[in-house]
Amino acid sequence: MPTITKSNIAYDKRSLNDQTLLKLYYNMLKPRLIEEKMLILLRQGKVSKWFSGIGQEAISVGVTMALKPSEYILPMHRNLGVFTTRKIPLHRLFCQWQGKASGFTKGRDRSFHFGTQEYNIVGMISHLGPQLGVADGIALANLLKKNGNLTAVFSGEGGTSEGDFHEALNVASVWSLPVIFCVENNGYGLSTPTNEQYNCKQIADRGKGYGIESFVLDGNNIIETYTKVQKLAESIRKRPRPILIEFKTFRRRGHEEASGTKYVPKELIEEWEAKDPIENFRSFLFSKKILTAQIDEAYIDEIKSEIDTALDTAYGEPDIIPSETAELNDVYKVFEYKPFTPNKVTKELRFIDAISEGLKQSMLKHKDLVIMGQDIAEYGGVFKITEGFVEAFGKDRVRNTPICESAIVETAMGLSISGIKSVVEMQFADFVTSGFNPVVNYLAKSHYRWQQEADVVVRMPCGGGVAAGPFHSQTNEAWFTKTPGLKVVYPAYPYDAKGLLATAINDPNPVLFFEHKALYRSIRQDVPTDYFTIPFGKAAVLKEGDAVSIITYGAGVHWALDTLEKNTDISADVIDLRTLQPLDKDAIINSVKKTGRAIILQEDSLFGGIASDLSALLMEECFEYLDAPVKRVASMETPIPFIGQLEEQYLAKGRFESALKQLLAY
Repeated sequence: MPTITKSNIAYDKRSLNDQTLLKLYYNMLKPRLIEEKMLILLRQGKVSKWFSGIGQEAISVGVTMALKPSEYILPMHRNLGVFTTRKIPLHRLFCQWQGKASGFTKGRDRSFHFGTQEYNIVGMISHLGPQLGVADGIALANLLKKNGNLTAVFSGEGGTSEGDFHEALNVASVWSLPVIFCVENNGYGLSTPTNEQYNCKQIADRGKGYGIESFVLDGNNIIETYTKVQKLAESIRKRPRPILIEFKTFRRRGHEEASGTKYVPKELIEEWEAKDPIENFRSFLFSKKILTAQIDEAYIDEIKSEIDTALDTAYGEPDIIPSETAELNDVYKVFEYKPFTPNKVTKELRFIDAISEGLKQSMLKHKDLVIMGQDIAEYGGVFKITEGFVEAFGKDRVRNTPICESAIVETAMGLSISGIKSVVEMQFADFVTSGFNPVVNYLAKSHYRWQQEADVVVRMPCGGGVAAGPFHSQTNEAWFTKTPGLKVVYPAYPYDAKGLLATAINDPNPVLFFEHKALYRSIRQDVPTDYFTIPFGKAAVLKEGDAVSIITYGAGVHWALDTLEKNTDISADVIDLRTLQPLDKDAIINSVKKTGRAIILQEDSLFGGIASDLSALLMEECFEYLDAPVKRVASMETPIPFIGQLEEQYLAKGRFESALKQLLAY
């Protein structure tokens, strides 16, 4: 046992009883002893990587003990004390770090990149910032459920430079969300000191800009951390609002162990070693005769024994045996499609009306479904799809958002973690770039990583033909069909739009729902008046012929049909894909085997588009049936121009007829 010296931290015992003080000490001691063991195992090559939180235990333990077990915590990779204080069995943590099946990610991710609903913990991803917005979503769910709970989320001081931090604080402030933003200011972002990261005196000062209460605490003082967070948590439960806390502490080891600490002045490390939260608290407890050598030794023996037993269990578990089936089956949560057959009563609807009606009927079916987006409430959205929704469903469920696509996608993820479905409207599909990271790295990968579904639909008004220029006209589906874990839907008719939207909302997986703006008010169709669904992965064969297979989707469907109306002698199958992920491969292959020719029409520019993959699929599956090369028709390899004559030249529409005739003449 270390020599007991006078404490370098001024503790105020306040009204805490001895039992609570000892529990605070025990809960800090446990992650410290685990870390010391992990560092040994790292040197022995038995752990692949380690991010040390030595010297920062008081923050993790103090915050976790101040919250109720039912309240979610979103920690970082130096917050081992969160996981141990929530009493996650150590053998499961060790299995996680060793890539064993009893971990939380089935060997698919390491360290603390996992969540667990059993312990109400949601781990971070390497991009750091998105978890702040996810915390907003969980906090919003608490408000909607009126359960009186709050959420705590961690960030390092380096993460506060990311846009996600600022977006999340702003959303939390505007919506008065019950969330505590915990910033561990530990001096360095990897090797970059704080004076090169921000230029305000305290990170807590940033709270003022967002109308958020903020505090600076001694992150090495466990009593100050625990009692202050406990007091603030009680206040937030009574009066929901966000609070920003900056915890002053220090990272005494490398960003990860391989990084080392050569860039840190020796005297600075020595200064903070003297402020060690465990050694100082131990000295304080001894001085107050609360902790004895006998109790301390018993704690150490108990924890070390638990560590050794858990390690033996983890070592004894066999290595994961790779299975392609298991890997592929976990990319998406199983969705058991339940058909809702439409009634025979129909009315003529424009494409845009069908989407609005489908959305409204889904709001009635799913009583807690939340819609979020810019200007969607009283204004009804820029396309008026949600006009009247506030009056019908209230502002809790139809939520105007600040201009912060990233935070809102993350908020939707947080709602899903709390069991609430949501629909996010991108005002234009082009704007998804501002929320790209959480879509492709958080929504897409969550179920594969730790079996947490992302029950989110992102509506994507897209496409050209409306003279909207380079930033409002893209059809960017290929960005997402490339990403495992996402589903991509792209209807061409009002009937399909309504039925597929209902299915997208029912599906617990993340869905990108593309809506072509040029079709909004130009395409009409008789559509059933009541709620109905259409299954994903089923293409529609709109025309049948034997000379060529035309494979397309979205506005391309109408371009193809218009061309055939002008060329009645061409006998063609017209396949409207409707969904791009999942894809109806059978419909495509069977048609091409019949006709012997295939032309794929997409509005997107050619290189890297879905037409390239479809062409490759047909070459692999139908080569011996083909009477001509597979033909791809797409828009020009330029951004989309604004002025009408340039846009007309850009679009694939004007090149399709000649390409089709060339293919037939081959």
